[in-house]
Amino acid sequence: MSFHHVALATNDLAATHEFYTEAMGFTLVKAVVNPTPEGGWAKHVFYRTEDPSGGGGSMIAFWELHGDYPEFDSALSRAVGLPDWVNHLAFTAVDEQHFDAVIERWLDHGHEAVEIDHGFCRSAYTNDPNGTLVEWCLDTRALNDADRSRALEVISDPDPTHDEPPRGFRAHEPRREVSVP
Repeated sequence: MSFHHVALATNDLAATHEFYTEAMGFTLVKAVVNPTPEGGWAKHVFYRTEDPSGGGGSMIAFWELHGDYPEFDSALSRAVGLPDWVNHLAFTAVDEQHFDAVIERWLDHGHEAVEIDHGFCRSAYTNDPNGTLVEWCLDTRALNDADRSRALEVISDPDPTHDEPPRGFRAHEPRREVSVP
């Protein structure tokens, strides 16, 4: 079962909108403006993350809060003192052509990209305007019973053996400058 949407707060809705429509290629599909329980109000905007083959997809949504709310760091990891790579958003690349195209799209829109081959999937990473790491992930092989068995062992082992580190690290420079917090 897929999820319906993930909702996150943003400090800059305009920059978030530009990133998710232009650099990610998602479609703005809905906005709701309502009072909040604390006496303020909020904009809640939704983007469809459908794949290029038209196969539907889930949504990602962002809150722009107005009222007596504290200032906050909207980066999922940095806000809680963790490195950017810990808490992140990963979207499915449907095939090799789509994977290469999303990297090119990021570069064309002024974002750097880092590519890593994890052995079972290839990933491309960049940061969104909120400081949250965003990933496109392309499965390169089906996960199997051996993968599941290893996962079950790791969960209960307080000191598991380490896997081979990812290979195929490749950094891509943006083709134009953008400001990212």
